[in-house]
Amino acid sequence: MTSDEFALRPDSGGAPAGPIETTTAKFRADVLEPSLRQTVLVDFWAPWCGPCRQLAPALERVVAAARGKVRLVKMNIDQDPEIAAQLGVKSIPAVIAFQRGRPTDGFVGALPEREIKGFLERLVGPIEADAKAIEAAEELIAAGEFEEAEALLLELASLEPPQAKPLALLLRLYVESGRLEEAQGLFNEAPEALRRDPAVAAAAAALENARAASTLDEISDLRQRSLERPDDLQARFDLALALNAKGRREDAAAELLDIIRRDRSWNDDGARKQLVQFFEAWGPADKATTAARRKLSSLLFS
Repeated sequence: MTSDEFALRPDSGGAPAGPIETTTAKFRADVLEPSLRQTVLVDFWAPWCGPCRQLAPALERVVAAARGKVRLVKMNIDQDPEIAAQLGVKSIPAVIAFQRGRPTDGFVGALPEREIKGFLERLVGPIEADAKAIEAAEELIAAGEFEEAEALLLELASLEPPQAKPLALLLRLYVESGRLEEAQGLFNEAPEALRRDPAVAAAAAALENARAASTLDEISDLRQRSLERPDDLQARFDLALALNAKGRREDAAAELLDIIRRDRSWNDDGARKQLVQFFEAWGPADKATTAARRKLSSLLFS
């Protein structure tokens, strides 16, 4: 079938928005008629196709990020091969865009998310990184699937214009996995405007804390040193950094608060400044932040 044979007159009919499965019988209603009003992508796939499964999540995220500019329709070529054959589809996954009732553009293969985004932006204009993609990366991190999360975040961080949330998550992923030099390089290369974003600044604070803690002794050694020399406030300070690096936030805050209680002016107000940096890295809603902030206020204003 040629592109002219797909042409339709404008029609007021419609079909449900969002990714749906179509068939040969429903193709006009699901694809051609809606394409008179918005760009429709048809994803030709099959259950046995591994690259199809790889492409689908990225394609759905980018379409969702287009916020109604694009509709996604899927077509199983095993069940309905006629349309794919008429369009000359010889390899899958294959994605074809329909506009004004005709096929206008397309691609073959499981493209990276940034390339899918570029393809769609040529058709419908700028697309911002989708919140669902960020949520997917956070879920991967929570599930311990760090390689998959990193790959997705790298894709999101490379999109134009640059956005803060993917960068902040990627920085924290590197920090928590001990890849401090990579985190520092990523931060150094970020545009100045992104570095000032609160989420990125918080991740940078976590990076600075981790770098400071990376040169310290083990917690047990630092604890012993502070017990043997109670007036050695540097030992308490180092212990706080080491505890924070191990995720023991309440204990880390307690060490710094004790330094402030003993000598507020120690090391040019260093304990309070470090505690504030912890707050920035932990986030204002963290329970360790709220508890330690109350105690700090009580010390400073008592």
